[in-house]
Amino acid sequence: MPRISPAFATALLAPLALGACTGPFTGPVEVTRFVSPDRSVLGRGTISVSLADGPKDELAQAAYIAAVSDQLGRIGYTVVPQGRSADQSASIRTSRAAIAAPDTARRGPVSVGMGGQTGGWGSGVGLGVGINLGGGQRGPNVTTELSVRINDATGRSLWEGRAQMATAVKSPYSQVGLNARTLASGLFRDFPGGNGETITIKATELQPAS
Repeated sequence: MPRISPAFATALLAPLALGACTGPFTGPVEVTRFVSPDRSVLGRGTISVSLADGPKDELAQAAYIAAVSDQLGRIGYTVVPQGRSADQSASIRTSRAAIAAPDTARRGPVSVGMGGQTGGWGSGVGLGVGINLGGGQRGPNVTTELSVRINDATGRSLWEGRAQMATAVKSPYSQVGLNARTLASGLFRDFPGGNGETITIKATELQPAS
């Protein structure tokens, strides 16, 4: 077998590396959590899940509720239907904000939603904002945040966490289903986590197993 010089191998791989760098921007997931001193009650018993604030679109609501419920089940909780009494409750809040581009003055913003569809909050598409799409592949266009607060039956806060990720609009991680699963996976990784610490995780490390 002929030997390939390092220089020739580098030349062959360069186009592949360049192609990888030109895909839609997907930033890491940044997670911050706060834990009460009594950790013994976390990750056990029954828990109800509800959306306190977020998209009006029912499909987007269901995606975040399902993603959080799945993670709560994985860490040891028994998730009960809404309206049923439970030992603890998980309250979800989600938000999405546009990241202004440096050349906004030269290009008009376009209203886009999850997965590049047009729409806005409550439009039937969900999680839409006005975002400048000019050159929006290599840099972030939008930041999505998921926060969850777990209370006991008396309303006392036991755990709070926030996960956020910046993406280009055309990134697959801007689509509501994958976005919800990725943020929830990062939020509950190594639950309950360190009190007050912030960790950063690559989005590709948080893709749910098939």
